[in-house]
Amino acid sequence: MTRHLLTLNDWSAEAIEEIIAHGLYIKHHRSEFAQAMAGRTLLMLFEKPSLRTRVSFETGMEQMGGHAIYYDVSTSPMGKGKESIADVARTVSRYVDIIMARTYEHTTIEELAHYATVPVINGLSNFSHPCQILGDLMTLKEKKGTLAGLKLAYLGDAHNNVTHSLLFACPKVGMHISIGCPAGPKYEPLPDVLASARAAAQATGVSVDVHHQPEAAVDGADVVYTDSWMSYHIPEDERQERFAALGPFQVTSDLMKRAKPDAVFMHCLPAQRGVEQTAEVIDGPQSIVFDQAENRLHIQKAIILKLMGRL
Repeated sequence: MTRHLLTLNDWSAEAIEEIIAHGLYIKHHRSEFAQAMAGRTLLMLFEKPSLRTRVSFETGMEQMGGHAIYYDVSTSPMGKGKESIADVARTVSRYVDIIMARTYEHTTIEELAHYATVPVINGLSNFSHPCQILGDLMTLKEKKGTLAGLKLAYLGDAHNNVTHSLLFACPKVGMHISIGCPAGPKYEPLPDVLASARAAAQATGVSVDVHHQPEAAVDGADVVYTDSWMSYHIPEDERQERFAALGPFQVTSDLMKRAKPDAVFMHCLPAQRGVEQTAEVIDGPQSIVFDQAENRLHIQKAIILKLMGRL
């Protein structure tokens, strides 16, 4: 059976811990994997803009001796409504060895995986961003030495792919997660994601909390995480309303002081200084956002190799 990475809800704690360990090893032993993907091709399907996803996947394949193809879906028959996702998946599976897709709808990723006969990696959908969170957990393991027992506080728009993926992963690896967001379905995580996270938390003895006051979410945190308030799929005419609702959840130096003294600040990028966080936070000594960005490269190499049966 072809193995995929669609959401971290599908991966066990053991699988998550294993891929993090592989990512850390690959980071420090690059030459050992210089030909690990020789003669192999990764197809990268993009519906959304990208910096880190495209460059890190393409660079990763090149560094492992393979080849990556960038394909803009808007220029394709699929993007023009002339070819089904199923036919695209079945066709490209005859050409390439593995697929990464960055899409708007999560159902697009699921359909690709259903019909593809090669592994499919979710490079981002509106629902889930598993590569980002695996890289983030690798970064925390690197910085803190362990994941178990850490408290991660997420502030801002929690009805998004990063929050959902954090909720799927953190409880499985023994991390507490505390969400601080405005009340209401527009800003809160999906109920079924919360239910899944709380079931995992019950098994590992950690907490999953949602607060509507930022201070309550951040108190005693080891990690403070935020994300853009305007994801790619959100209409521009909602900006003013969203900024008014999310303003109290901006990560400031005063808010960081409520976390532990050695707390770190994380953001998946791209970031807007003066919006979801202040410049002094993201550019300050507690920020590890560029370590996160770098580790996307290393964890994605591990993901590719694992799905290809090379680890």
